[in-house]
Amino acid sequence: MGAKGLGVTFRAATREDSRRITELFRISSDGVVDYVWSTLAPQYPGLAPIEIGALRYALEEGNFSYRNCVVAERDGAVIGQLCTYPIEASAEESDEPSDPVLEPYERLEIPGTLYISSLVVVEGFRGRGLGAEILAIARDQARERSFNALSLLVFEQNTGAVRLYERQGFREVDRAPVVPHPLIHHTGDVLLMAAEV
Repeated sequence: MGAKGLGVTFRAATREDSRRITELFRISSDGVVDYVWSTLAPQYPGLAPIEIGALRYALEEGNFSYRNCVVAERDGAVIGQLCTYPIEASAEESDEPSDPVLEPYERLEIPGTLYISSLVVVEGFRGRGLGAEILAIARDQARERSFNALSLLVFEQNTGAVRLYERQGFREVDRAPVVPHPLIHHTGDVLLMAAEV
């Protein structure tokens, strides 16, 4: 049963969705964004990590903007999302030292692809074909923007997501060990996966 049978519609996110986008991004990242937002806390005194995330997603520009997101809605409630942005070819290596916890995620990328930074469907709506429909939207976005491929990162321990991506034509391109941290929910490897559009 697809989105129509469930009464689910898809629409471009608005600034008013920023808090919900942040909540869903937390689910899809399995703790990685909690770590990122906690490292930004000195720049946002007195704000909780999720409030920092919501401020960032309320921005008009940048990779982490509501403008890069599509939400799935049912009966007025946002139950899923897709956030994407292009991975640009980097002209040169940065001299800035990388955060060791984030280094694997920063290193695993494929320039020239449309990157899926967040794909999530909330509990209760999973296993009903919505993930495949959201990936179809990502493919359409990639084609509209003249990208030949999509890329994403997924924890190998998130076996349900890995199976979904494999069924939708994604293949493992590279992997790196997760740097353990109390905020990150997984150990093992993080996988870089890609699919042609």
